[in-house]
Amino acid sequence: MTEITVAALQLAFSADIDANIAKVSEAVREAHGRGAQVILPPELFEGEYFCRVEDEGLFANAAPVGEHKAVLAMQALAEALRVWIPTSFFEADGQHYYNSLAMVGPDGEVQGLYRKSHIPDGPGYEEKFYFRPGNTGFKVWKGPDRWTLGVGVCWDQWYPETARAMMLMGAELLFYPTAIGSEPHDTSLDTARLWRRAMVGHAVSNVVPVVAANRVGTEHGQTFYGTSFIADERGDILAELDREEEGVITATLDLDRIRRHRAAFGFFRDRRPDLYGRLTEDV
Repeated sequence: MTEITVAALQLAFSADIDANIAKVSEAVREAHGRGAQVILPPELFEGEYFCRVEDEGLFANAAPVGEHKAVLAMQALAEALRVWIPTSFFEADGQHYYNSLAMVGPDGEVQGLYRKSHIPDGPGYEEKFYFRPGNTGFKVWKGPDRWTLGVGVCWDQWYPETARAMMLMGAELLFYPTAIGSEPHDTSLDTARLWRRAMVGHAVSNVVPVVAANRVGTEHGQTFYGTSFIADERGDILAELDREEEGVITATLDLDRIRRHRAAFGFFRDRRPDLYGRLTEDV
């Protein structure tokens, strides 16, 4: 088979981790019922987006990958439905804390762990207080059939280097779980269009489909703008949700067609790594 059906979930969350897990689980089951094989929930769906403030008490919510409620629940669900669920969670690793993603496979096992590489720090998104920069490097995983899955987390989605690195590692599909919305320091700033354009740019310049899942709803005055979408390898939107609705979107993609298009564009043929040294100089 060269086709795959993927899904993105767009949901609002509360401070109740059990209720959030139940909501995500219901949406995963809906996506599975619509044929989805890889199902992407939003970033940090375990609770409200806590990084809007600096509160040392919130570190108590982190847990190791093998003990985190959200990861354990998605493991059981993935095994029952035989699907892949990229699961974002607040990870504790000894004295270190990360914004992490467990790639949960259809056998219910965690196939690997990715720790968010780019950590934002600004009004309403004060993640550097909570998270160390990831130390895993970018990651890809074997998915259904011949598909290889790459996942970046939220702020990673703004960086073309993230997408290109995963592509050079063999990714055939890119996923971005997200929590993004209003900007407390500037109520006139709406980044929803920019957010989508950045990822559609990755789709076009790498000739690869992109799946993005955001949350919706208002949490303590911070409103998340949804607009989750699935784009094909030419950047055309195959499925999308609006700024307020909760729901599930799916799309079916064809690997052989995508590979033909990618080869024909020649972006990887015509790369000039010998000229790119400046990109890795921290000067």
